[in-house]
Amino acid sequence: MHKFLVLTFIAVAVAVSAVSADSEDAHAEIVRLVNDIQKDGKYSYNYETSNGITVQEEGIAGQAVKGGFAYQSPEHELIQVSYTADASGFQPIGSHLPTPPPIPVAILKSLEYSRTHHYQPEY
Repeated sequence: MHKFLVLTFIAVAVAVSAVSADSEDAHAEIVRLVNDIQKDGKYSYNYETSNGITVQEEGIAGQAVKGGFAYQSPEHELIQVSYTADASGFQPIGSHLPTPPPIPVAILKSLEYSRTHHYQPEY
């Protein structure tokens, strides 16, 4: 049984490496690169690869950045993400990213009531 598992693992690894080696992404090259780093910590860069990936970012090192990237999904859908990252954390924006469901009206009313009617216990 152990020998069978080892042979199966080797066969799967060879198959995966053969498929990925033939993909266009495995041989992608950078076709455009612009990189600007300044002494005061400000920087910007952008690049594009031969398989259509584009990336751009600018900011102040260690403080705040904004940028974005785009690529084609395996289903040939254009995926675009823009983002900021600062003291509030990383905040991505993209139409493909999941969003929370809307807050039900009853909950909104309850929150508003709680906000405007503070409970004051009597001691």
